[in-house]
Amino acid sequence: MSEPRSLTIGWLYPNLMSTYGDRGNVICLQRRCQWREIPVTILPLDQQTEADQFSKVDVIVGGGAQDRQQEIVMRDLQGAKADQLRNKLDGGTPGVFTCGSPQLLGHYYEPALGQRIEGLGLLDLVTKHPGPNVSRCIGNVVFEVTASPLAEDLKQMLGQPPIIIGFENHGGRTYLGDVQPLGKVKSGYGNNGEDGYEGAFYRHAIATYSHGPLLPKNPFVADWLIKTALQEKYQTEINLMPLDDSLAQKAREAMLKRLESVV
Repeated sequence: MSEPRSLTIGWLYPNLMSTYGDRGNVICLQRRCQWREIPVTILPLDQQTEADQFSKVDVIVGGGAQDRQQEIVMRDLQGAKADQLRNKLDGGTPGVFTCGSPQLLGHYYEPALGQRIEGLGLLDLVTKHPGPNVSRCIGNVVFEVTASPLAEDLKQMLGQPPIIIGFENHGGRTYLGDVQPLGKVKSGYGNNGEDGYEGAFYRHAIATYSHGPLLPKNPFVADWLIKTALQEKYQTEINLMPLDDSLAQKAREAMLKRLESVV
């Protein structure tokens, strides 16, 4: 009898990058694995973590941070740690990165005050804060996932075009280069409030400004991450046991109804 399939969730700098309740994404992944009797381990990836630990994770979660905390993270996430993270994402390990963490994956972030914070350069994007006197991008955000193959995978799971609901709160404006946008904004600001795009998608990595936290509001994205992580780890087709998401669906319907005048 084969051993049960298991997953290890790598949580990027939980003490420094958990602004706006994004730890809820970790909890959501953990619970949806447990409900399916999939053994799951949460591995903090922080300043005390040796670089070789990054190679042990099957799915990566990164949250938001203030500028000061982001600088601390980037000073630590260099050398062997950066190489390991880059190798994991290049190799197809799925991940969800919200708020500040996508900026870490880009080329750089220019804060309103202070020096430019260099990123890993994994995603061809840059983020710039327009200045301390410019309003932040705050409010509910709704967007349709358009990135391939994610959009096709989610449409097959849902039977309809995938719509993500979240909440954004960011001062920086992100501009994409040669990388797919995650989706097309239907309501809200998205990356910069100008081009109509939200987030970015690379290999199996989801980058987005959408909080909420993201996964409890959009459990189908959590299931995509779990399924993809298992398939990448075990190199076999995975069919997840369905879960009762009726409450989450009612919450989504209520939010969409509230925003229907602008969606």
